[in-house]
Amino acid sequence: MKNKKEYNIGLIGYGLMGKMHSNAYATVGNFFDLEHQPVLKAVCGRNKDKLQKFANQWGYHSTETDWRILIERDDIDAIDICTPNNSHAEIAIAAAKAGKAILCEKPLALNVAEGEEMVKCIEDAGVPNTVWYNYRRTPAVTLAKQLIDEGRLGKIFHYRSNFLQDWTISEDLPQGGAGLWRLDSNEAGSGVIGDLLAHCIDTAMWLNGSIENVSAMTETFIKERVHQGTNKVESVKIDDACSFLCRFANGSLGNFESTRYARGHKALFTFEINGENASIRWDLHDLHRLEYFDYRDESILRGWRSIHVSDADMPYMDKWWIPGTQIGYEHTFVHHVADYFINLAEGKPTNPTFADALETQKVCQAVIGSANNEAWKLTGAKQFK
Repeated sequence: MKNKKEYNIGLIGYGLMGKMHSNAYATVGNFFDLEHQPVLKAVCGRNKDKLQKFANQWGYHSTETDWRILIERDDIDAIDICTPNNSHAEIAIAAAKAGKAILCEKPLALNVAEGEEMVKCIEDAGVPNTVWYNYRRTPAVTLAKQLIDEGRLGKIFHYRSNFLQDWTISEDLPQGGAGLWRLDSNEAGSGVIGDLLAHCIDTAMWLNGSIENVSAMTETFIKERVHQGTNKVESVKIDDACSFLCRFANGSLGNFESTRYARGHKALFTFEINGENASIRWDLHDLHRLEYFDYRDESILRGWRSIHVSDADMPYMDKWWIPGTQIGYEHTFVHHVADYFINLAEGKPTNPTFADALETQKVCQAVIGSANNEAWKLTGAKQFK
């Protein structure tokens, strides 16, 4: 057995994504033959008791309550940022200046200006970096990318996607604080746009190319909520729902919708792509399947087919179980870690990089600007000079 290079992880934040990332680091070496062995070296958080409990459960060697101290440690190779959105920039910039590799949760930043500063610091420092847009690494989604790149769909005409949830409908739900920071604009920056549509946008641009312009509308259905930090009723400044139209650089039209007010949906993320020859569609609720329609099939047999993505010649699946069985949501994070370490050994970037995630940030900000001004908004260089 070859000796593996230990690669020490410093995790900041121990919420849901902290668990997901920790599981990925702990699991990846059991299924992927990598040159590097991730070591859960240290985890950082503000609540000492909860932090120690998390460290004990996941096997972290040590804890810190100040992320600045964690970044300064000589025994840390990479900083994994699992904090609310408003702290991503400060932590990432400090980590880059300290020469640490950085794996950052999405969205990249609160806004484009922050994101641009982060990208500049990362590029100046020349450190490995990636952003956790994990749905790219769902095997069925990766297979969709493969089919598109092979030209099977032909010219693309339409891309439509949605991400629907229902967990914020109650007026009694407060905003702010642990678990509910996503409802506080000061910490989250935006609502479903940065939290849910960012996933849809990243996936769309990875599959179908860049987005040139958008026209959007948003709504905040419950205008005031008690803030857990002040115990006062305060205005809600995040978006509860958003719909937008867009035009891709390849000439296709896009239609996107996201809301946290869709009863019956906990995490309905779907996309459908229509081309001149074929169409594909995917549903997170049935994430191991990709549906495919090919107009070139014999007419009496033409129809939608359901592809069960489990065979060993399908993306990532040779690392898992027997054909016909399936994997789940947590495996997308394992795949991301595996790709990170494979690319690290080969000196290659791991997409999406900070620069890639900045393009998603630009679209998100254009969506917000369009909704606020009720106007079409450019997403590229002309908009963000």
